[in-house]
Amino acid sequence: MAKENQSLTTEFILKGLTDHPVLKTLLFQVFLTIYLITMVGNLGLVALIFMERHLHTSMYFFLGNLALMDFCCSSAITPKMLQNLFSKDRMISLYECMVQFYFLCLAETADCFLLAAMAYDRYVAICKPLQYHTMMSKKLCIQMTTGAYIASNLHSMIHVGLLLRLTFCRSSQIDHFFCDILPLYRLSCTDPYINELMIYIFSMPIQIITIATVLISYVYILFTVFKMKSREGRGKALSTCASHFLSVSIFYICLLMYIRPFEEGDKDIPVAIFYTIVIPLLNPFIYSLRNKEEIIKVMKKIMKIS
Repeated sequence: MAKENQSLTTEFILKGLTDHPVLKTLLFQVFLTIYLITMVGNLGLVALIFMERHLHTSMYFFLGNLALMDFCCSSAITPKMLQNLFSKDRMISLYECMVQFYFLCLAETADCFLLAAMAYDRYVAICKPLQYHTMMSKKLCIQMTTGAYIASNLHSMIHVGLLLRLTFCRSSQIDHFFCDILPLYRLSCTDPYINELMIYIFSMPIQIITIATVLISYVYILFTVFKMKSREGRGKALSTCASHFLSVSIFYICLLMYIRPFEEGDKDIPVAIFYTIVIPLLNPFIYSLRNKEEIIKVMKKIMKIS
């Protein structure tokens, strides 16, 4: 028993992205630039929405929280990845792993709920425009967002708690650039059956419910839009949903590609890069381009240019 306890792993080595010196330098420059732009884009969007009363609507309220979660997602992964590109040992402790996974899981789960809430908001705006301000009250938006954060926090804590029940003795190398849940399962010398079962019990319903909410909302939106007699009205209605639908599509396509049966795959790292680093970069630009005139107007007002 003592011999077995001595072999248990409490520190891991992250495989990272590459061992090639030239590629390391290039990747460091690329991902550092992406991270800085992500910080400025998401935190800037949050600041604009917070400071400008004109943007204190349900759509921008959800968008501000989405930007905050995108910043959290990127910050959970990118700094350690940048450090490891030039670190010799690329070590990460078990508890650092748990913290990294906790914030990633929190951000990704909250994104699911917030995207579903935004879809419902667009449904009410287009299908029930006369009741919009009543149905999407400030109180309801706060309740929906608070519920999303509470559920996301509980979801993250459950998976982190279950990870702590595992013992790791097979290998100390994680075949990834961050502490993801599936690579950790592969290193476990404790049967992760209960952990995998909890993914099906908790994670899958969250994805199914939020995806269903988005799809049902857009089915009703499309039926309502096609019934509109005015071509201009149809175009305007669809344009209000375009940025959200694009963001939802990218997010869920990447998530569904990544969350496959518990087997090792070469596509894990590229897809993970996209949904943990690239999507948080894209979202502020996707929504800002749709509302660029409004955003520019607010920025000018804040900077006292106009």
